[in-house]
Amino acid sequence: MSAAASARQILTRLTEVMASRMHAQGKLDQVVEIIGECLSSEVCSIYLLRDGMLELFATRGLNQSAVHVTRMAIGEGLTGAIAKKVETLNLAEAKAHPDFQYRPETGEEKFHSFAGVPIVYRERAVGVLCVQHVEPRRYEEVEIEALQTTAMVLSELIANAELVDEEDALGLTAEMTGPQTLSGLTLVKGLGAGHAVYHQPRVEITQVMAQDIEAERERVYRAFDKMREQIDTLASQAEFGVGGEHEEVLETYKMFAYDEGWSRRINESIDSGLTAEAAIERVQQHTRMRMREIDDPLLADRMHDLEDLANRLLRIVAGQVGTAASQGLRRDTILIARNLGPAELLEYDKRRLKGVILEEGSLTAHVVIVARAMNVPVIGRTKGVRTTIREGDEILLDASAGNAIVRPLPQVADAFQTRFAKSREKQAAYASLKDIEPFTRCGTRIQVMMNAGLRDDMSALAMTGADGVGLFRTEFQFLVSATLPQRERQTKLYRDVLDAAGEKPVIFRTVDIGGDKSVPYLASEIAAQDENPAMGWRALRLALEREGLMKIQARSLLEAAAGRSLYVMFPMVSEPWEFDAAKTVFDEQLAFLRTQKKLLPEKVHFGAMLEVPALAEVLDMLLPRLSFLSIGTNDLTQFLFAADRANPKLAERYDWLSPSILRFLRRVMQNSVGSGVDIGVCGEMGGRRLEALALLGIGYRRLSITPAAVGPIKELVRKVDLAELTTAMNGWLTSPQRSLREELSAWAAAREIEHD
Repeated sequence: MSAAASARQILTRLTEVMASRMHAQGKLDQVVEIIGECLSSEVCSIYLLRDGMLELFATRGLNQSAVHVTRMAIGEGLTGAIAKKVETLNLAEAKAHPDFQYRPETGEEKFHSFAGVPIVYRERAVGVLCVQHVEPRRYEEVEIEALQTTAMVLSELIANAELVDEEDALGLTAEMTGPQTLSGLTLVKGLGAGHAVYHQPRVEITQVMAQDIEAERERVYRAFDKMREQIDTLASQAEFGVGGEHEEVLETYKMFAYDEGWSRRINESIDSGLTAEAAIERVQQHTRMRMREIDDPLLADRMHDLEDLANRLLRIVAGQVGTAASQGLRRDTILIARNLGPAELLEYDKRRLKGVILEEGSLTAHVVIVARAMNVPVIGRTKGVRTTIREGDEILLDASAGNAIVRPLPQVADAFQTRFAKSREKQAAYASLKDIEPFTRCGTRIQVMMNAGLRDDMSALAMTGADGVGLFRTEFQFLVSATLPQRERQTKLYRDVLDAAGEKPVIFRTVDIGGDKSVPYLASEIAAQDENPAMGWRALRLALEREGLMKIQARSLLEAAAGRSLYVMFPMVSEPWEFDAAKTVFDEQLAFLRTQKKLLPEKVHFGAMLEVPALAEVLDMLLPRLSFLSIGTNDLTQFLFAADRANPKLAERYDWLSPSILRFLRRVMQNSVGSGVDIGVCGEMGGRRLEALALLGIGYRRLSITPAAVGPIKELVRKVDLAELTTAMNGWLTSPQRSLREELSAWAAAREIEHD
């Protein structure tokens, strides 16, 4: 008999039992008899969660006196291991398994073979269904498939019949209903409080048993057609570049989307009597169990791809294709997602979005760049999210510390709100400095500029009183677009930014994509082979090879700045010839616009970013060509230390107060004296108080930082005597310790300068 036929026979009889008016215990007693008979099994037992413990609720073949007596914790014995790991066990000899525990009251000593499957409800094990035989043998795959399908239906029937407590039916132990703290990786610092909302709301399967199998099959066919159409559309949008990682990902998706084996398994589940939704969920459960057994990271990623597609298929068949953004946020929200794209994040109402928790995510993810610009705190690589956080749970997110408190106690929430209020008070105090120019105590004017990348960021210019935009990341428009942004769209964005800035300068960094900022429509064979994408084919290297990309951007910037001053900065310059080649593209576009009688910028100021250490060795050759130089401390530091900033294991090596980085930066400044070139720092380093003190002490007078840091740094500047600080820095760098953090902290504390 096939798995589908076995399961259908069981389910047909189960439906009759559950529809009867028999009391709950009587139903379970009949259920184990039915399963045992259909599978010719000497023992069939059902364990269900009660008060957080697995309790023997019904059995055929074991001592009846053990019912409601035998209890075990999650993780205890074979049954507890199945529930804890949410996985199937199939053993020819149960006693040989390390988790085996003998329970004398059950009379199970004569049975050798054992198979058990978790009874899963809403992704959590609420019980275990197991069978046993006297003779040692592994159960056939057809028997395991029938058990798994039966367990899935049984979970819904158990919950509907209220055979387990509501909290246990939801898979919630006492610990899961009380306060919990989750830890993750800090991606964007900040505090946030709100209620949990899942980015992709879970599809609730309300009907498990199919009334019309052919109708369910047709629903799945239509859903497959729609899903395949979506994947094909995504693939067709990759219109720039051939080969590369994006095509590999899309080909994998297409492979799964058109995989006959996957669709066949779903069809077999429908044959057993399941609805379309239940059949997809049944196959997805099987996939999750297989994923737990996979050690190969590449293969595990492919299984994740299949689960993503299964989720997409499930939402299509259930008519729930939108994300939570399409439904709108109704209150202050902490968004929960496995991963997010930058465009998906921008769909949410910024007034309601107070933070993001990602199950995955990394420091270099595109969404992190956008979240930082939106000033939305984010933590990633957060374990236990789906088993701990329920939709609507209150969450206190401290992204700076890398943790989230779920369902906090009242006193904890009060303390958090007090801390939050103090933070807002500080922000209000900083905001009061917006019209105050940042002069040091000795009368030196420091330029405090802000970084931006979105049109909406420009409102922060007036709110913070920043001196201008020292870094406008033009790649944001590329990262959130499905296709290469057209020239008209680019021109409109740049013109809007300049209009918003008014008389204040805006330094536009030409597009920095490629490498670790890949886009689906622009890739190459080289990028696909990069083992270290941050140091690969990206930024100016990519733009110079893809000449059309830079030409379009140059034309857009020049047209947008008509009648105004334009500041253009080229990223990741390694040698002077690269700067010359990039500037030539702009010069050619200027000449073209003159022939078209177009209104031109009053003046174009060209600058470069010093991120590649090699450039420092030829700076004397480049400086005469520049109007300004900006040091990008984020990339520069990881290149100097050979320490990937996305790797948490190397976090301690990524220290901006290390003598090596400070000596390097001081040498760059000293070698530039007398050149007439304006030199500054743009990056996270300048927005940290201790690091900003160090930069001021080695000669830097222009900082470009996140909008949130502008107020704190302006306040810091006004407390500093540069001569005193410079003398101290020179002394520390002459005979340095491992880091200058301790010395700078003590120096600042002695002068009542807040430095945390």
